[in-house]
Amino acid sequence: MRFLLAAVVLPPLLLLVFSLAHPPMLTMEDAGTWKVLHIALMPVFPLLALGPWLVARSVNRPLSWIVGIGAYTYAVFYTALDITAGVVGGAIKEAEAGGLGIVFPIASDFEKVGGIAFVLTCALAAGVAMHATGWLAGALPAVAVIAGAYILWQDHIFRPGGVIASALLAAGWGAFVLLIDRRTKAASLHAAA
Repeated sequence: MRFLLAAVVLPPLLLLVFSLAHPPMLTMEDAGTWKVLHIALMPVFPLLALGPWLVARSVNRPLSWIVGIGAYTYAVFYTALDITAGVVGGAIKEAEAGGLGIVFPIASDFEKVGGIAFVLTCALAAGVAMHATGWLAGALPAVAVIAGAYILWQDHIFRPGGVIASALLAAGWGAFVLLIDRRTKAASLHAAA
């Protein structure tokens, strides 16, 4: 349970830290920071896909395959967004080469696919988790996870939205792990009695 909790909570918390350092917009002064930050974020964004997949997998393996496909779709397209708008955009701006009008629309397309995949994946995983934890107990974590996914899609990691989204994802997935663990232990005790 501790590994599962760490695996679903640490990626959004790490993203929260990066969100605090993310420049509010791409300017000549911040282009180098923008580029380096997005290089550092390349292995972080895909880790957000672990939350929905691992939570769904802990309660319903067949449905976790569907969640896994959605999580993979998010990871691929959101990483493409980050490489395109973050790394390439920062490098172009830093070199004063122009071309952002070409790069950002492509990145926007990646963001739409990745963002929608993440919101739908989180919603499905939250539904699977709510079924396991009880609808009432799982309602607040589900709202946190879905809201966090939506805010991340809309605001990326810009402050304050990115910070809020990361905190909501960490809190929601963490709560689901704890609720599922409590439910599993209670069922084991009941079965043993």
